[in-house]
Amino acid sequence: MPDASDKGTINNVVVVSDLHCGCRFALYPCDQWETLKLHGGVTPKPSAFQFEVWRVWQEFWNEAVPEFTHKEDYVLVLNGDVLEGRHHKAVTQVSQNLADQFKIARAVLEPILAKKHCKALYWVQGTEAHVGDSGENEEVLAQSLGAIPSETGQYVRQTMWMKVGGQNGCLVHFAHTIGTTGSAHYETSAVMRELAEQFSQAGRWNNRSADIVVRSHRHTCCEVRVPTARGYGISVVTAGWQGKTPFVARIPGGRQSEPQIGGLVIRQGDHDHYTRTFVKSMPREQEVVL
Repeated sequence: MPDASDKGTINNVVVVSDLHCGCRFALYPCDQWETLKLHGGVTPKPSAFQFEVWRVWQEFWNEAVPEFTHKEDYVLVLNGDVLEGRHHKAVTQVSQNLADQFKIARAVLEPILAKKHCKALYWVQGTEAHVGDSGENEEVLAQSLGAIPSETGQYVRQTMWMKVGGQNGCLVHFAHTIGTTGSAHYETSAVMRELAEQFSQAGRWNNRSADIVVRSHRHTCCEVRVPTARGYGISVVTAGWQGKTPFVARIPGGRQSEPQIGGLVIRQGDHDHYTRTFVKSMPREQEVVL
């Protein structure tokens, strides 16, 4: 896949994160399950939940992305945790074999990268528990999918700065991890803190601050925006593509909330920059009626 800079100015960035390919509660290529042979020739049938997540994935790419990007070209940013990995003694994987998880991820992503308006892939490292020390497992996968490498030759970046819409466009800072909370009352605290830190560090060293800060990791979408000299400073956390695992069910916010599934589009318009979020809540579990 060629570098987007070879194709002229691009005004749109599509961001998805936390696919957790390889988890039984996460995104799975449900249109290929009968032909996608994993190690030993097995073809696991997706659950009803995975079929629903896959339906939302198709809706995002076939309906939301064309609308949000005005059917123009875009680059894709994968903001971490594309793989489930082997972690915390978990037993919820479709397969513990990382080669199988790579195969699942490629089956999910290759059709997206083949879309005519998708002009480049950029990759930001996820959590080491999921993607290996220093993101080594994502690095292998990113290279195989044609991600654009950094100036030091890494296909997966710890963080990334990107100007959208040319040199005079909006400046975006990407990183996967952000602080979490178990209380809805403090959901925006860490999100606002990321933006305030940008302002502080930029002022300290006389650099330009990011116009948009993108984080992931929480699996729940949240956005804060404040007026600035350039229009708005925006800090946004992306939704994920994974359901409620046993780890999530233990934490206060997780055990009461339903999974949020979705993605994000960043656009540099004619007059200002903005974000469009696509988020769906998964159906609540059925009540027990006595």
